[in-house]
Formats: sequence, C-alpha cells, structure tokens
Amino acid sequence: MLTWDEDQSSTELQPRLQQATALPTSTLAEPTREKPTQADGTQRRVNAADKRIINGQTDVNQLVPFKYKWAWEKYLATCANHWMPQEVNMTRDIALWKSPNGLSEDERRIIKRNLGFFVTADSLAANNIVLGTYRHITAPECRQFLLRQAFEEAIHTHAYQYIVESLGLDESEIFNAYHEVDSIRNKDEFLIPFIDAIMDPNFKTGTPEADQTLLKSLIVFACLMEGLFFYVGFTQILALGRQNKMTGAAEQYQYILRDESMHCNFGIDLINQIKLENPHLWTPALKAEVKVLFEKAVELEYRYAEDTMPRGVLGLNASMFKGYLRYIANRRATQIGLEPLFPNEENPFPWMSEMIDLKKERNFFETRVIEYQSGGALSWD
Repeated sequence: MLTWDEDQSSTELQPRLQQATALPTSTLAEPTREKPTQADGTQRRVNAADKRIINGQTDVNQLVPFKYKWAWEKYLATCANHWMPQEVNMTRDIALWKSPNGLSEDERRIIKRNLGFFVTADSLAANNIVLGTYRHITAPECRQFLLRQAFEEAIHTHAYQYIVESLGLDESEIFNAYHEVDSIRNKDEFLIPFIDAIMDPNFKTGTPEADQTLLKSLIVFACLMEGLFFYVGFTQILALGRQNKMTGAAEQYQYILRDESMHCNFGIDLINQIKLENPHLWTPALKAEVKVLFEKAVELEYRYAEDTMPRGVLGLNASMFKGYLRYIANRRATQIGLEPLFPNEENPFPWMSEMIDLKKERNFFETRVIEYQSGGALSWD
C-alpha cells in the first residue's frame, strides 16, 4: 500500500513540472571553491589523489590527470555507440500502423502509452542532469560522461518524436499524456521532488544532509528512473519487434535500451564512489528510506504495466511484469549495497539481456535510410 498523496490532479502536476524544468540564472554559476595554492601564491597543479566526486577542491576545468578512469572509459564507450533516429527506416512501421488490420487495439494502446511516457521522461532526465546533477559533481571525468549522457537523452527524445511524426499520431495527445494519463503522471510525480531538490538555486553540497539529498537523487534517477521505470515499455516494444511488428520503432528502442543501460551503470558507479569517499552518508536511516523508494517505484511501474496492457497481448500480461520488476529492483538494490528486497525472484524475460548487449552493426546498416521520412511525407493508396 502506497502512502504518498495520489490525488493530485494533472493541473497540479503541470506547474510543478514547469517549475522543475525552469532555468534559474543562478543555476548556471559554478559553485564557489577555493583554489589550492602553493607557498609562493601560485595555484597548485591538480593532483589526481586530491580529486573527489563531490565537494572537491581541484580545478573542475582540468580533465587530466585522471583519477576516475572508469568514468572516462564509459564516456568513450557511449561515444562509440553513437546513432541518430532518422537513420532507422520507418517505412514498414508506417504501413503497418496505417493498415486497418495491421495491429490490434491492445497493441496500438501499448505503442501510444509508451510514447506518451517516454517523450517527456528523457527530457526530465536531461534537465535533471544539466540543471542539477552536473553542478554538484566535481570530478571532470564524471562531468564529461554527464555531458554525453545529456546529449543522448536529447537523441532519445528526438527518437520518440520521430516515431510519433512518422506514424502520424496526434502529437497533442502523446505529448500531454504525462498530464492526462494517471499511470504516467504518477511516475513523474514520484520523480519531481528529487529534481526540485538539487535544482534549487540555493541548494549546495557540503553538509551531510545536503550530500545525502544529492545521493538520494542519484539513486532515484540511476536505479529507479533509468534502471526500472523504463523497463515495462522497453519489454513491450521489443516484444513487438520480436514478432516482426513495428521493427523500426523496436530498433530505436534497442539502441535506447543500450544507452540507458550504460547510463544506469555509470550512475551506480558514481553512487558507489560517493559512498566510498563519504562512508558517513550511507546511514541505516538512509538505507531504510531508499528501500521504501524502491518499493514505491516497483508498485508504480507495475500499475503502469496494468494500464498499458489490461488484457494479455504479445504473449505477455501485466502479472508477468510483477516478478520482472521485483527481479530488476533486487539487482539494482544489490548493485548499491542493499540486500535484495524481494527474495527468490527470477527473470521471466531472459531475452531482454540479449537486447542490452546489442551491437549496432548487427542490422543497423541494413535499415539505414538517407532521408528523413515521416508519415506525412509518404503517400499511401
């Protein structure tokens, strides 16, 4: 049973989302830090050993010498996976969508609900990075990854818009779903406080309370948003692709899943490094609070599964996702040093692991298109 207020209307959510993505001018300022100096008054060169993920005093503009080589390697890996949405051919998807008998109503509901969630979810993630997290991370190697991650969130938003435009969907319906569809709005409502907290222009790290607030925000976004809230949608669209339906959209979701998996893994490494450097933050009280957040997130994502598939479709049903979400939550919890929350859960969709390991070259160039084609640009008999 969830205990937080679930009765907020979409009209109440809208100003909160707008506030969360507003751009206070003071948020662009670099946090004030004293520059270490030598006896003669000149600034001391950066020593890798002096670097810290948060509350560091070294020059954030100096990328090297590296201390967090893992962050740089993850940055290089994301660059190697670069892709753009319009390189994926949507012709077959358009034909299938426009065919009266191409898809069932349940399959169409899944697609529209998915797009309704994702078209704004990645924008929320990008704003959280650019206007919040980036300001408070003081390791340049990690900042480099965050810059790439923010760009990839923009690519993902672009991909969903490309699918919406290609299929000729009602843009107003899709892009307003996060205000109008309860199962989507409730997930966003869950995330907003953690965006607001670190985007507040008056928020700064340096105290145990503030540092725990940032750590909580990182856990919510790495483990619960990117590491849990996306997985019902990913599974549904990729299940369509496995049945040779909406293959262009499924291909883009494969690339997005791969990207988000890397974002999640980076975020978990970041969380664990902060814990290593600041063990006093990882208190029993914080662990208990994080556990409750995990449980709420699992329940919210399961409600989303029920809403998107009220009947069985694609060989799937909502109840199958209960075990899957618990399995994922266990994995995320153990990755940050917590005990499994739901013992003995197994993965009912082992094929999803294969999707995460996708190599772009497998089928990417077979489906590459030269020109951007949307549903409005193609003629149909």
